[in-house]
Amino acid sequence: MKLTSYWLDTSEPFWGGAKGPIEGTYDVAVIGGGLTGSSAALALAKKGARVIMLEAETIGHAASGRNGAMCNNGFAQDYGVMSDKLGRETANRLYRAFDAGVDMVERLVAEEGIDCSFARVGKIKLAAKPEHYDKLARGQELLAAHVDPDTHMVRREDLASEIGSERYYGGLVYRKSAAMHVGRFVRGLAEAAARRGVAIHERTPMTGLTAAPGGGHLVDTPKGRFTAKQVLLASGISQVGPLGWIRRRVVPVGAFLIVTEPLPVDVLDRLTPRRRNAVDTKNLVNYFRTTPDNRLLFGGRARFAVSNPASDAKSGEILRAALHDVYPELRNARIDYCWGGMVDMTRDRLPRAGERNGVYYSIGYSGHGTQMSTLMGTIMAEVMEGQAALNPWKDFAWPAIPGHFGKPWFLPLVGAYYRIKDRFR
Repeated sequence: MKLTSYWLDTSEPFWGGAKGPIEGTYDVAVIGGGLTGSSAALALAKKGARVIMLEAETIGHAASGRNGAMCNNGFAQDYGVMSDKLGRETANRLYRAFDAGVDMVERLVAEEGIDCSFARVGKIKLAAKPEHYDKLARGQELLAAHVDPDTHMVRREDLASEIGSERYYGGLVYRKSAAMHVGRFVRGLAEAAARRGVAIHERTPMTGLTAAPGGGHLVDTPKGRFTAKQVLLASGISQVGPLGWIRRRVVPVGAFLIVTEPLPVDVLDRLTPRRRNAVDTKNLVNYFRTTPDNRLLFGGRARFAVSNPASDAKSGEILRAALHDVYPELRNARIDYCWGGMVDMTRDRLPRAGERNGVYYSIGYSGHGTQMSTLMGTIMAEVMEGQAALNPWKDFAWPAIPGHFGKPWFLPLVGAYYRIKDRFR
């Protein structure tokens, strides 16, 4: 079993990196080489900007290359709850932004010729308890009436057409959702940006960011200092560099995944007949899907803990037990990959994007960023040209989380709370 991301292990490394020291002046410095940064750098370069992108590790190393590679439309939260909280007009506008994110991924895959097995397989949200089905059905009725008629319910007695498991009590299908090989996608975006002249420096963290005397920003790196007229922070929960303001507003939460050995097609035809992305309704959520080479990926919030090799291995055992609970048929299947990654979670589980002190940012996708990060990278290229109205998150305040200064000391308490909720509610 490899303690590494399946997506990164089965995709070609990024080859278009810049060499040598860094100096001079750029129109835009993009900090972070994940989906937000790579899509933003590509969009900016298409506009003719001189762009440099800094990545502290390698392209896609963090959350962008360590997720479930589900390109899902719709909210993580219940649509009815979001409508009551935000108002129906705002909720619908944000819901459509997630739809637009899936469309953006599909468009970029086609335009840049990225071989990442993109497919509109749809998503099914599975009711972990009988009462969860009733809540999903009420939400789907509102969805169909107000924003997404491309949804439908599947009753428990009909669930075999969607999933070969007795564990669930029905589900809600979102037909617009897609799946892809996210390692090939994020590295393909970076290669496309490099082809258009973006200077991409891997293993090059930003170590300093100050105002330049003549305007713009001075950016320090281990390879040298340069000037950028504009800066975009696309750094997620990075603990590297002068990002204290961001760290007080996002909580790094571990997400963990396992991937089986390749499975016979007839087995997958029983377990997941439509090959949909699947996610359940538990607070300590589980999600699963097939990979392009016929493995089963199974992930979730196995533990509210940070990701490191020891933590990943412990989480892998928890996920193995959960996989066997859903699919007893896979009890003897070999687990080939196990890994973790850190999700940049905001307090309300909605992204934040905007500008502060002349520095732009798009962060906080809260575990649902594959499509939204790609959309927001592209949108931020427009926002930085003065099109602030295009930012769907422009009106959202972003106060610091009380008592949080970057180290998530409270995660074990949060995990215990959600375990209790899953058991009794």
